[in-house]
Amino acid sequence: MTRLTIRPLTPDLWPAFEDLFGANGACGGCWCMWWRTSRADFDAGRSKGNKAAYKRLVQQGPPPGLLAFAGDLAVGWCQASPRRDLPRLDRSRLFAAVDEKPVWSLSCFYIRKGFRGQGVASSLIAAAVKHAKKAGAPALEAYPWDVVEKKPSADVYTGLASSFAKRGFTVVARRAPHRPVMRHSFSKVRTRKDAA
Repeated sequence: MTRLTIRPLTPDLWPAFEDLFGANGACGGCWCMWWRTSRADFDAGRSKGNKAAYKRLVQQGPPPGLLAFAGDLAVGWCQASPRRDLPRLDRSRLFAAVDEKPVWSLSCFYIRKGFRGQGVASSLIAAAVKHAKKAGAPALEAYPWDVVEKKPSADVYTGLASSFAKRGFTVVARRAPHRPVMRHSFSKVRTRKDAA
């Protein structure tokens, strides 16, 4: 695998992000707005609105996610931000809040063709864990597919459960057989020995 550098998406990196997402906005004009808006607003923004809305988010800050670079080329992306910034999660039967903790969410990935299957997503997961912990999140949540059979890349934009499990995530809810809610907790669990 190529050595990667992972950086938060700041306004100066927008051209690299735009190049990674290409003319189609990663997948069907998404521009990572799927979890941030209503279905009607998302569909209405597919041509240019979603891109403009996401660019405004990046310009306003804080960084809404992480870019992976191989040299100067952006090869991967994950959206990692406070769950409260992704209201569609709470409207989802599968991914509604498990509890009241102000967790962060690693909600989606996009990996450049030619770099898929090379560990880019796994590296982004590890970096997102550090990023969310540094920001003071009590936990980082994810909503992957838990499947054995190979699925098309566009179908697994939320990642695979096995990749998250390897990075210390555990299942905290499962409302459908193949769609767990997984978490990496940063809060230290007190034991009787700690309390003594």
